[in-house]
Formats: sequence, structure tokens, C-alpha cells
Amino acid sequence: MIPGVAENPVLWKLLAAVWALNLPFGYWRSGVPSCSRSWFWAVHLPVPAVMALRLWCGVGWHPATVAMLAAAFFCGQLAGGLLRRGP
Repeated sequence: MIPGVAENPVLWKLLAAVWALNLPFGYWRSGVPSCSRSWFWAVHLPVPAVMALRLWCGVGWHPATVAMLAAAFFCGQLAGGLLRRGP
């Protein structure tokens, strides 16, 4: 891991926000047909919000932070889908 990246508390708060932001979109995505127009919007609509959060927090564009935010995005979508399906 890159020194200083994992220790950044702003990054961890941003990761949590990205994950939480994607929960409702993942919930929506799992209820529509795959590769439909609604599915496309459910996956891509949160992207500008994530970009705005990233710029607002001043996290930067280091490859490690890009990968971590992409993982938080994916995990939020997955968790939202799992919430719709239930236990």
C-alpha cells in the first residue's frame, strides 16, 4: 500500500459515503432487467456525485484511491442488490 493513503481519515469517510450513496442505486438496479435503460441509469447515475465528492474532499487521483473508490462503488451496488433480494 502507498504510504499515507490508508491512514487518511478523509479517504475513509469518502469511501463510506460512496458505499452508502450506491445502496439505493444497487437496490434499484437489482429490480430491473439487466442491461436495460433503467439498469444503465442505476449504475451510472451516481458517478457524477462520486466525482463531485472526490473533488470536494480533495482526495486526488492516485491509482490507489481510484481503486479503493471503485471498490466502494461496486460494494455499495452489490449490498443494495442484496438488500432487495433479502436473506
